[in-house]
Amino acid sequence: MKRHINQRMAALAHSEIRAMTQACVQAKGLNMAQGVCDTPVPPVVLRAAAQAMERGKNVYSRFDGLPELRQAIAKKLAQYNGIVADPETDVTVSAGATGSFHCACLALLNPGDEVVLFEPYYQYHISALLAVEAVPVTVKMRAPDWTFSIADVERVATPQTKAIIVNSPGNPSGKVFSRQELESIAAIAQQHDLFVFTDEIYEYFLYDGRTHVSFQPCRAWPIGQLPSAVTPKHLVSPAGASATVSQQRGGHRRSEL
Repeated sequence: MKRHINQRMAALAHSEIRAMTQACVQAKGLNMAQGVCDTPVPPVVLRAAAQAMERGKNVYSRFDGLPELRQAIAKKLAQYNGIVADPETDVTVSAGATGSFHCACLALLNPGDEVVLFEPYYQYHISALLAVEAVPVTVKMRAPDWTFSIADVERVATPQTKAIIVNSPGNPSGKVFSRQELESIAAIAQQHDLFVFTDEIYEYFLYDGRTHVSFQPCRAWPIGQLPSAVTPKHLVSPAGASATVSQQRGGHRRSEL
């Protein structure tokens, strides 16, 4: 009898970026597809890594990350994103932001659930949804400013819709969602009782005077973020790429359900 692999895993694939990188290596070409970190690692990161290994911090830690790391992440979320997060209950350290997103999909989505995302989209978001048998539903944005109609988002929302994915700044478009756009999406999420996955991997990559606004609603309106809402939300953010050590997969997620 012929053996078949799990159908969920058949839908899980390398992103086009990595596929193009492999093709480029084979062709001995110039890789313009993948943003490879070629800047030095910050000395503080090198020293901290060496000191941790010298002190024997090489055994199992808590499943959700070291307490001091989760506390530092919560502090960063408060200072930069205007998000109040309890490091004991709201923050989980993961093996990269991609792995965190996939785990969130496994935990929160059922087969047949529809998930709204904005096109152009990051291919792995689609791959992860298909791997858990969710149904991607796209809302097209219009170049060159990558605008969209909130009416289009309303139009695709159905009783089967379970979540919305917001990627800001966006990959590959570079789209930085405005406060007004995020407030409109939050209103729809509240109206339809939807989860919101926010991928803010490129939150520090801002140009032309743009400002990053985290979707995560919080109570601290003066900090400049969105007002409080009751929408379940799940933020994904990386550590390795931001610190120029992308080979060392590290990320975190903040959940409020």
